[in-house]
Amino acid sequence: MAQLSDDCFAFGGALLPIEAARTLILERVGIVAGVETIPLAQADGRTLAEPVTAPFNVPGFTNSAVDGYAVRFDDLSTDAETRLSRVGRIAAGHASTDRLIAGEAARIFTGAVMPDGADTVIMQEDCHEDGDAVLIRPGIKRGANRRLAGEDIAIGSEALAAGRRLGPPELGLLAALGQSTVPVRQRLSVALFSTGDELREPGTTLAPGQIYDANRFMLASLLTRAGAQVTDGGILPDRPHDLAEALVAAAARHDLIVTSGGVSTGEEDHVRSVMNAHGSLFFWRLAIKPGRPVALGQIGGTPLIGLPGNPVAALITFVAVARPLIEAMTGTQPRIPRRSQAISGFAYKKKLDRREYVRVSLEVGDGGPPRLRRFPKDGAGLLTSLTETDGLAELPETLTRLEPGMAVDFIPYGELL
Repeated sequence: MAQLSDDCFAFGGALLPIEAARTLILERVGIVAGVETIPLAQADGRTLAEPVTAPFNVPGFTNSAVDGYAVRFDDLSTDAETRLSRVGRIAAGHASTDRLIAGEAARIFTGAVMPDGADTVIMQEDCHEDGDAVLIRPGIKRGANRRLAGEDIAIGSEALAAGRRLGPPELGLLAALGQSTVPVRQRLSVALFSTGDELREPGTTLAPGQIYDANRFMLASLLTRAGAQVTDGGILPDRPHDLAEALVAAAARHDLIVTSGGVSTGEEDHVRSVMNAHGSLFFWRLAIKPGRPVALGQIGGTPLIGLPGNPVAALITFVAVARPLIEAMTGTQPRIPRRSQAISGFAYKKKLDRREYVRVSLEVGDGGPPRLRRFPKDGAGLLTSLTETDGLAELPETLTRLEPGMAVDFIPYGELL
């Protein structure tokens, strides 16, 4: 279990800037996930626990990048067609034992070992056969279409650093290095709860004043994508005793607890009081919109992050705070969403010193830069504001007014989720 000191997140201000919260997490939270070795085929989405050093060159031999003819560049004319004798045939998986001599061209196929003496490959489209000869057009560069041994990875070099999140390219690279197993960080065990008397499970009958619980399913997906192993704790009622009992029990069996709802200032918001009574509360208000009420603390030494109850705020604060916490606890290299510049198609006023995220659609014009169209409604509980837009316009703390035509950072949902 993670053990956080009671003062490691102490903050005296009214609202904690989002970058300050992330910096504190990265600086103060250590790796708690252990290491296990698993088959390469099961490693998608896992975090590499140890650096991988190339045990040999990749490719292991100099080879042809195309189908064509292996030649000696010095035999080629620079301004006229060259005629060379055709000798041999080299297919992938087979090596030629003959050395190419002056005036010869060897038929070769993609991936095949370059014969001794050859340094250039002519694509078959750039030449034509004439009996026992091959005619080659001028203009070919020395070393064309040749892949050198170690061109991809040199023996002894670091192929992948520890903390790398493994995806399709990384799995392919590990396979190219001959690794059938890989050391990875164990999945973080996360207990997930929703809180609120108004919540009910999808598929049940709603009474007046009740709604279906959307957050738990959304957050479970986000946690799984972040590499966590999720225990669904269900819906907790707005009763301090029951809430405390469930969270204390979860803390004893998990690496992290994630809740949504119950972290604001209302009389029925009890998550913060439970943290204060059974552990520590480090911060609970961030300078971010949507999503100001975010609580980070611990119960019995197990970190607990309480996200807002509104779905849009829950998603944005998960990306902003919860995922960096999970990355720190698993030793995963931080994922930084890529931003692109777009032109605002709307006016917007915001508070100074607060990071704000506006749900927008991306409109690509004829030759001009893309423009952003704001979703017509602004509520943090509107799930359609996520499903019917393309991403978020990120407005920095220093900005107080956005005007149409101004440049703004745009983050597509694909970079966030």
